[in-house]
Amino acid sequence: MKTTLLVPTLNEIDGMREVMPKVKTEWVDQILIVDGQSTDGTAEYARSRGYDVVVQKKKGLRFAYIEGLEQAVGDVIITFSPDGNSDPERIPALVGKMKEGYDMVIVSRYTGGAKSYDDDFITGPANWIYTSLLNFLFKSNYTDACVMFRAWKKGLFYAFELDKDKTYAFEEKILFTTMGCEQLFSIRCAKAKLKCADIPGDEPRRLGGQRKLQLFRWGTGMLYETFRDYLFWKYEKGS
Repeated sequence: MKTTLLVPTLNEIDGMREVMPKVKTEWVDQILIVDGQSTDGTAEYARSRGYDVVVQKKKGLRFAYIEGLEQAVGDVIITFSPDGNSDPERIPALVGKMKEGYDMVIVSRYTGGAKSYDDDFITGPANWIYTSLLNFLFKSNYTDACVMFRAWKKGLFYAFELDKDKTYAFEEKILFTTMGCEQLFSIRCAKAKLKCADIPGDEPRRLGGQRKLQLFRWGTGMLYETFRDYLFWKYEKGS
């Protein structure tokens, strides 16, 4: 099993300097930085440390995944935030759990005594409500359905059509935004009844940069995707 640590960045130089030296190269087979056209030296710093670097042509977190996967050597992808929110010490546990045969493993902020130090009075309850909704509709057992820090089999990204514009076309047109895909990974793994697990991991406070959360737009889009997939989406095995 080869693993790629996929690290999307956009003006994250402070976090990169603090967090990435804590990531040991022997933990994964590849550290791939996908930079969203930063202007603060993030990409240059990544190259100076010898990481593989892809500069995005199209902006948005989803496109970081799409363009990054083209250069990823791993058949397992770990998506990791370098802004301080992802604890690098959880990477070996994440890799180890995937080796047990799971399709997706999430580093949960809300299980096993883990805690988010970056949540506020809106995001904490919103995450709980949304995760509870997914569990109710799809009979899943998630404790954290939205977090970026997770590992998944690369082939699922394409099997779930997360690389296709049509998957997000309606909600993006109505809400004038670019949707992420973490919630759809959770939804579609659950509906396909794939083997998933959560492991505990704190979410530290972010270091520098700007929070990019669009709470209303993304929240509305996620609710639309949830009920659309509940009613209509089907997993075609072997696709």
